[in-house]
Amino acid sequence: MQTAFDRRLERHIGELTSLYDSLYHDKSAFQYFLEMLRRCWAGRKEALRRRDKAREAEPNWYRGRELLGMMLYVDAFAGTLKGVEEKLPYLRECGVNYLHLMPLLATPKGRSDGGYAVSDFRTVQPELGTMKDLEGLADACRKRGISLCLDFVMNHTSEEHEWAKKARSGDPECRARYFFYDSWDIPWKFEQTVPQVFPTTAPGSFTQLENGQIVMTSFYPYQWDLNYANPVVFNDMTENLLFLANQGIDVIRLDAVPYIWKELGTDCRNLPQVHTLTRMMRIVCEVVCPSVLLLGEVVMEPAKVAPYFGSPEKPECHMLYNVTTMATTWHTLATGDVSLLRRQMEAVCALPKDFLFLNYLRCHDDIGWGLDYPWLGQHFGTSEVAHKRYLNSWFTGQYPGSGARGELYNDDPRLGDARLCGTTASLCGTEAADFEQDPFKLERAVACDLTLHAWMLSQSGIPVIYSGDEIGQLNDYSYHDNPDRREDSRYIHRGNFQWDLAEYRTDPNTRQGKLFQGLRRLEELRAGEPCFDGDAEVRVEDSGDCRVLAISRRAGNRELVCLFNFSGEFVRAGVDRTGGWTELMYGAQYDGLHCVELWPNGFAWLLRDE
Repeated sequence: MQTAFDRRLERHIGELTSLYDSLYHDKSAFQYFLEMLRRCWAGRKEALRRRDKAREAEPNWYRGRELLGMMLYVDAFAGTLKGVEEKLPYLRECGVNYLHLMPLLATPKGRSDGGYAVSDFRTVQPELGTMKDLEGLADACRKRGISLCLDFVMNHTSEEHEWAKKARSGDPECRARYFFYDSWDIPWKFEQTVPQVFPTTAPGSFTQLENGQIVMTSFYPYQWDLNYANPVVFNDMTENLLFLANQGIDVIRLDAVPYIWKELGTDCRNLPQVHTLTRMMRIVCEVVCPSVLLLGEVVMEPAKVAPYFGSPEKPECHMLYNVTTMATTWHTLATGDVSLLRRQMEAVCALPKDFLFLNYLRCHDDIGWGLDYPWLGQHFGTSEVAHKRYLNSWFTGQYPGSGARGELYNDDPRLGDARLCGTTASLCGTEAADFEQDPFKLERAVACDLTLHAWMLSQSGIPVIYSGDEIGQLNDYSYHDNPDRREDSRYIHRGNFQWDLAEYRTDPNTRQGKLFQGLRRLEELRAGEPCFDGDAEVRVEDSGDCRVLAISRRAGNRELVCLFNFSGEFVRAGVDRTGGWTELMYGAQYDGLHCVELWPNGFAWLLRDE
């Protein structure tokens, strides 16, 4: 009798064989690969097989407007995995049905890069719990309709991984899993064409070990790049991915996927072989665990991101991060001019509707100012270095009139190329207003925070909130006193969740209550309005004012116009529409939309009356 595995493999075996052979030309390695896939499928428990069957029958289940994500650190949110399970009622109260847990697999203390230097892909950090606890949390999430996402660090391992330890001691099989050299001849050739990821804190792409050997380390010296030209690496890393899927993980985030193939004489970014590997991983999931989605981390502009979706006939990642829109949003808040954001959205709207993005304001990482500087220079005479300095000055509160509070990350004074860290609330001015005990400024800051979230929710795709943003959590400066964290300013927005502040979420007289309830209202409106469907027609409109972004969303006969004022001034702006309109958030009625008054950093969701 043909199993579900056999049926799925039969559908893909021709392409899978061709792709594997194009990289490896190793029949025995491929035979092992197929046997490993069957073994992983056999180890998939019945509850997961039922989910596979259900989602196979409804392949677009993750494209609904009801999906709402949240990302969090287990230790900061609830201490342990069991603690997160106990807090699931709170997450459901937040409306969350997609939960992204930040890296939680075993890493060496003090040399972990926030969990991205994995020493064992099948062991949870002991202080967080066990793999059994992770499986238990996944089971609990599944029962509550929450899909669980986990990072899969595929470009490298920790120097403390078993493979790395054996490679360091001279084991030839394990050395072949990495990029090892006995002299600097080849590494120097790589350095001529490969950009540095962290030129200030971790310059270069190679590290010389104490025994004189040289190993490729694109990110940090303790993160050793894996050699995916070796089929053993691909086979074993794919098995690690499927091991996590079999614990009940629904979404696997492919960390730093553009970097995974290295080739001398190139920049080792986005090479064609990367797409071959990603396509094979998509096929693997469709064969072994078709309910599991692949989320690609590709930190680039839409034109370079789009190829990671693959094609309708040969898809790769199910979804990708909308990184550039996030960065451009903060640029727009600092400049009060929506021109670049409008251009960015026109590019996004021009992409096929089946390209699904994750949209967010803040995440665990810093904000990198990867903006369209050639366009800014052409239209505004903007200098890249000067503009980055302005943005960082604004968001660290040094620029006159700025209420933002953040800190720089990887600051290089020579290049002015620092990135930015801080929570949404602190960057919106809440921290400064709270410190000054200025109720007027506080009201404006909370309104700005809500407007940015309304903007995120207005975009097509899956909105993801960073834990703590729902209650306006501020920067946590205690990391300065922690010797393991003080050199990494990203911990300013990775502080412990403040459960005492969360107690105020039901009190509309507090800033926590205003933000929490306002955000829930926005999320519920989005979930109930067909204009937010993924297949809705989305257009960027002319608002008549460079301070106001206007977009329209149409679904059948329904139309929604969204206006966002990115300035700190009252503005009258609008679009060319007649007839009756109702503002969804506050209920105001309009006869035509030619002149809508928007509060400073305010917004309007305007639905055409039927």
